[in-house]
Amino acid sequence: MTSVRLLLVDDDDLMRAGLRAVLSTDASIEIVGEASDGRAAVNETRALAPDVVLMDVRMPDLDGISATREIVAASPDAKVVILTTFEQDDYVFGALNAGASGFLLKRTRPEELIAAIHTIAAGDSLLSPSVTSTVIQRMARQPAPDSAAEVRLDELTAREREVLGLIARGLSNREIAAELVVEESTVKTHVRHILRKLRLRDRVQAVIFAYESGLTSRAQEGDPLSGFPARQDP
Repeated sequence: MTSVRLLLVDDDDLMRAGLRAVLSTDASIEIVGEASDGRAAVNETRALAPDVVLMDVRMPDLDGISATREIVAASPDAKVVILTTFEQDDYVFGALNAGASGFLLKRTRPEELIAAIHTIAAGDSLLSPSVTSTVIQRMARQPAPDSAAEVRLDELTAREREVLGLIARGLSNREIAAELVVEESTVKTHVRHILRKLRLRDRVQAVIFAYESGLTSRAQEGDPLSGFPARQDP
């Protein structure tokens, strides 16, 4: 398993110690540093070049969402995972809009947190199940599809639209391949083309785009998105 360089960011000393203890059980995760506020997180990311930044939201000086925005702009190779107690809409969408690759809750089980870090380091993105529900509900409440997003959909082939719809339902590349009866490598190629054509950063943005464009209808609201997909390429 590829080694992952990780920066821990939380203003609670005890929480950081607990996270360090949990993550240290995985020999392939190297904790390269810690920060107790958003400003320090930005500076430490520049200095240490971590693969993944595990970021709290509510912190002094600079909050986690603002810090995420600065990190994504200044250190685009670093993936930010929000880990918080709070799952309000403003936090979820603020974090995703700022460029976070994942949003997890502190009640996440240790083994799921470790798997999530590897998933995101590999270039994928994910949301905890309850956060996924928040995204679906917000998108389903939209009164009408975004016309600009609908126009961008025209850039996709029929098969790419089909794949995008399955991404929005939370299927992994492997599951999409089984659904369409194609090789997983073919699905990975479709996903890369979708992200490139739609100018999207990752699968989280693809899910949101699918709802904004009207591709994924209200009728699909009951389809759960996977909170912890298998590791896969974007």
